[in-house]
Amino acid sequence: MANESTGKGRPTPKRKISEAKRITSSLAPVVTKDQKRAAKVASRQERVASRTAYLRGDESALPARDRGLERRFVRNYVDSRRSIGEYFLPIIFVVLILTLIPKPAVQFAAIAVMYGVLLIAVIDGIFLSRKIRTLVSAKFPDAPTKGLGMYAWLRSTQMRRLRAPHPQRKVGDGVN
Repeated sequence: MANESTGKGRPTPKRKISEAKRITSSLAPVVTKDQKRAAKVASRQERVASRTAYLRGDESALPARDRGLERRFVRNYVDSRRSIGEYFLPIIFVVLILTLIPKPAVQFAAIAVMYGVLLIAVIDGIFLSRKIRTLVSAKFPDAPTKGLGMYAWLRSTQMRRLRAPHPQRKVGDGVN
């Protein structure tokens, strides 16, 4: 057991002094409210510019999953065609409204349409995936095709307006 008669050799600091030291650390720079506000505005402008570049399709602003010539080719191929998957969400909305009608025949038909569209979208995705892998292998012989089919199918199931990066091709345009 330590000797209890010896103290620490200095008085305990007042709480006010301790909190002031903790708040204004010597390592942290002193920042005023105006500097914080300016930093917040600059950060927001940087985020907006980065998001705009991402939606435009600038290679430097894209995340790793969207980068590369192969991915750009896949996006352009998917955007140049129509698919049933991009209409799935609006169809689901119509089905939801139709299931509110108190007639079992209408409800059953609406749900059957929903499952039919889902099945067609999955089959379209399988064919799209195979086609994409073939086209990418022909255009970029050394590029790996792993994941490109799923990438294409997931993009084809998004509504055209909501795709990010935004489509750079119109429906019916050829893909180079």
